Amino acid sequence: MSKYVINVPVSTIWTSYDSARKLDEKAISNPTDIRSWLDSLNYETRLELCNANLIQSQLLFGQEVLVLEEKEDYYHIIALTQGSSKDDRGYPGWVPKCQVTEVADWKLLGNPVAVVKSNLASLYSTEKAVLELSFQTILPVVDKGEKKVMVQLPDGNIGYLIADDISVYESLDAIPKGKGTDIVRTGEKFLGLSYLWGGMSGYGMDCSGFSYTMCKANGYIIPRDAHDQAKEGEEVPLDALEPGDLLFFAYEEGKGKIHHVGIYHGEGKLLHSPKTGRDIEILPMENTIYEKELCVARRYWQKGGE
Repeated sequence: MSKYVINVPVSTIWTSYDSARKLDEKAISNPTDIRSWLDSLNYETRLELCNANLIQSQLLFGQEVLVLEEKEDYYHIIALTQGSSKDDRGYPGWVPKCQVTEVADWKLLGNPVAVVKSNLASLYSTEKAVLELSFQTILPVVDKGEKKVMVQLPDGNIGYLIADDISVYESLDAIPKGKGTDIVRTGEKFLGLSYLWGGMSGYGMDCSGFSYTMCKANGYIIPRDAHDQAKEGEEVPLDALEPGDLLFFAYEEGKGKIHHVGIYHGEGKLLHSPKTGRDIEILPMENTIYEKELCVARRYWQKGGE
């Protein structure tokens, strides 16, 4: 049975088939140029992605989607690995048709996988770098060498990843589950990365995309959005926080709607992706708006983690 698989390093999930603007051309093409696209956006045009509700989330190279329908040059899809209260099957939205390939034999389940552990990593065809892949891109392993690993690509070809950029596991289920301190350590790799509304990659992340990705890197698949993340996992008393717990913040000094999530860094500090125009940072919460708005904490990591 064939599957629909993302065939660009980062595919943005748009709210509608007509959400993308003229200046977003490099994000909806194939090949994409995410770096140039982001460099071309100023504060106002980045902020519009959120304020005009243009973007929902993002998908990475090799991720499978469920196609619901098509309209003009877009597929209406479900992101199967991003849990959402919007749809029981996963996160809904629209992606360009050119960024999706129908694959007859995608060997991601039940086979060895390569998981990108570098923030960004080059994918090679023979000796030439052909794509730059994001952290947490997962591809089926065809053959494992000491210095490079051969992987299956959505277009049916074979590519190579440098061994130092990836971790290889016997299967998706074999990805080890980390402790809270591992989630923090993983998050620290992205200090200074710019906030991007809807972002889920090494090019930029939003607050819940950051918490989702750091948990995923440590073996935990959690919901995509902050308000959904706040309803699952183990609730933790606010006076019993440990590094790696997710902290949620709500309007009206914690009594209103949840609007932000970050990772507890320890010693009263927050590790998070704040908002448009800011970078991923660690900051003390004492005497800040975050101290006033903190409303709930959830633990997705297991104390018995490896």
